[in-house]
Amino acid sequence: MRYDGKTALITGASSGIGAAFARELAARGCHCVLVARRKDRLDELAAELTHRHGVTVDVLPADLSLPDAATRIRAATDALGRQVDVLVNNAGFATYGRYDTIDPGLDHDVVMVNAAAVADLVHAYLPDMLERRAGVVVNVSSAGAFQPMPYQAVYAATKAFVQSFSEALWAETRGRGVRVTACCPSATDTEYFDVLGNEDEARFGPKRSPRSVVTAALRAVDRRRPLVVVGVPWKITAFTPRLLPRGLMARFGERLLRPRSSGA
Repeated sequence: MRYDGKTALITGASSGIGAAFARELAARGCHCVLVARRKDRLDELAAELTHRHGVTVDVLPADLSLPDAATRIRAATDALGRQVDVLVNNAGFATYGRYDTIDPGLDHDVVMVNAAAVADLVHAYLPDMLERRAGVVVNVSSAGAFQPMPYQAVYAATKAFVQSFSEALWAETRGRGVRVTACCPSATDTEYFDVLGNEDEARFGPKRSPRSVVTAALRAVDRRRPLVVVGVPWKITAFTPRLLPRGLMARFGERLLRPRSSGA
């Protein structure tokens, strides 16, 4: 897959995996539209990419938890005259704790950002890609998409949605010029872990770099794969739930992920 001269829209581009996607795609000659809430960070990244790679970079501050976010983003790219050839749905965040103690508003925002915005942005840009018979959609899911995650119940459910949604789109768009891939990274050095205390974070083990996740995702796009699980041990973990009773996996997850401060 050649990216030079194309334009990529990347959500959650202010840090972590999103920023790594922007850096890698810009290095390959791809212009970028950076989407996130924190404009100051987007401006810094845009200046870096333009200086290093000479690509055009647009900054679109947006709150993806709002129901009209995708409509506003599409209107903004149209106003800029940008044709989006590559869509990277990376934005996401998590809550952590007993479900009955979590702010309902926060969990609602998790659903909007992690799932609804993904579907809405694909609706916004996929039809044009199909008409051109060219385009790429990368949806960032998680290795946690394959099993229930007690204490991160909503987060894992949204990532299961992204994984299933992406594989279905891959099947629908085969032979129509568009490549769709779900990227399912294991523990990665991003702000995702800001919701965990140090003790709870440690149980996830060593974290991989965002750049390694991007490399694996783009390799999967090159190979036209619907799904890539990043990290060899997690490839095994991701498919184990298909062989074991769901209740057993849920109980195992509860013991593994139980907050140390819960007293349970």
